Amino acid sequence: MAKQLDGIKAMQAISAKVLDESFQTALSGPSRDYSESSSNTAFALGLALILIYLVLAAQFESFLDPFTIMITVPLAFAGALLSLYVFDQTLNIFSEIGIIMLIGLVTKNGILIVEFANKKRENGMPRRQAVIEAAMQRLRPILMTSLATSFGALPIALSLGEAATSRVPLGIVIVGGILFSLILTLFVIPAVYTFISGIHKTKTLEVSE
Repeated sequence: MAKQLDGIKAMQAISAKVLDESFQTALSGPSRDYSESSSNTAFALGLALILIYLVLAAQFESFLDPFTIMITVPLAFAGALLSLYVFDQTLNIFSEIGIIMLIGLVTKNGILIVEFANKKRENGMPRRQAVIEAAMQRLRPILMTSLATSFGALPIALSLGEAATSRVPLGIVIVGGILFSLILTLFVIPAVYTFISGIHKTKTLEVSE
C-alpha cells in the first residue's frame, strides 16, 4: 500500500509537470480503489468523531465533559501509529478501519472516569478529589475491558489463520492503540478534567419535619 501510494503521487506529479490542460488522467484498478477508499475512510472518521461528541454532549448535558472524554482519541491514534511504525506495517485500508474502531473502544475509559467523578461532585466532593477517586475506583473495570479487547484482537495481530496476513495492521492498530491509551488515560483524563470540567450542582437533601 505504501508503494502504491508513492506511485500514485509520482504519477500525479509527472502529469502536472508534463501534461497541459488538454490532457486528463484517471486512476483505474487497485489504485482507484485505494484512492476512493482513503477518502471515504477520512469522511467516516470525521463523521464518527462528530456523532460521538454530540451523543456524549446530550448524555452529560455539557459541552466540556465530552471534550475531556474525547482526549482519549488522539492518545489512541498516537499509539496506533507508533505500533504500525514499530512493527513495520503500513497505513492501509485495514489499519484505517482499526483506527475508526478505536474511537468507540477507547472513549469508554474516559466515560467511566468522568461519569463517576461527576457523581462524586454532585455529592459535594471537590473536583480534584472526585476525579482522583474516580480514576482509582474505575481502574479495575478499565483494565478488564481494555485487556479483554486487546487479547481478543491479538490473534489478528499475530496473523493466525489462513489469509490473515493482510489483516495484521488491523490487529496491531487495535492492540497498540488500546494499550497505549490505557496507560495515558489514567493520568491525562484526571488532569484535563481538573481544569476544564463542567459545572455540576451539588445535590441537597430535603429533611421534612
